[in-house]
Amino acid sequence: MPELPEVETTVRQLREPCVGQRIVDVTIHWARHIATPSPKQFRQRIRDQKIESITRRAKYLIFNLESSFLLIHLKMSGRLEVVDADTPRDKHDHTIFHFADGREMRFNDTRKFGKVYLVDDVNDVTGHLGPEPLEESFTAKRLGEILHAHHKPLKTFLLDQTLLAGVGNIYADESLHRAKIHPKRYSNSLKPDDVKKLWRSIRHTLNLAIKHNGSSIDWVYPQGEHQNHFRVYDRQDEPCYTCGRSIRRIVMGGRSTHFCSGCQRL
Repeated sequence: MPELPEVETTVRQLREPCVGQRIVDVTIHWARHIATPSPKQFRQRIRDQKIESITRRAKYLIFNLESSFLLIHLKMSGRLEVVDADTPRDKHDHTIFHFADGREMRFNDTRKFGKVYLVDDVNDVTGHLGPEPLEESFTAKRLGEILHAHHKPLKTFLLDQTLLAGVGNIYADESLHRAKIHPKRYSNSLKPDDVKKLWRSIRHTLNLAIKHNGSSIDWVYPQGEHQNHFRVYDRQDEPCYTCGRSIRRIVMGGRSTHFCSGCQRL
């Protein structure tokens, strides 16, 4: 599933072809893509609306329209691409936004888990999310307050979008390794120095991944380069770049978790 760096990269790539465009119609081939309102109401309400800006909240793309907000969650296999209308369509182009200049923004979603929302208030969809880890207001002190308010293994903590928004499986593993903290360690056990290390690590890891246009680990998201810089993720049995010990893989909460037993002692 695309995480914060991949979604941020997508937002930046869509700004040039989308901002200023007017949506003249929408073709919906998979009605369940539309989370709210109904597909019929969605088409009626979005027609003739201009895209004024594009931002991001956690893993949601937010299109700021003239009188409402269009939110898209790519989920496991979603991709957005702006192409000329005469470009042959893929069978997985399930929701298509038609622009006034003749181009189209196509939501391609092989597994059909993606969701589209049209709302008057972004918080109707994102209000449950935790803080953004790259915002200036997200300080080490704030992270410490959240960590110490819960008794959760750190890997589980980092994946909980209600506690911290946008971090997923890849960047949780990478952040914990850079901070030299074991994924099974409990959140409320971290000392002030550990909190600062984790805070710096999360921000550095996410910013570095954005610099590399995110990570490409399968056909879903092909434009990233950060997979060439993984420290532990998807490197089971390979040597740690820091200490040389083999990277281990365990399962936590149903998710693969990669760490170095030398650098990240429990």
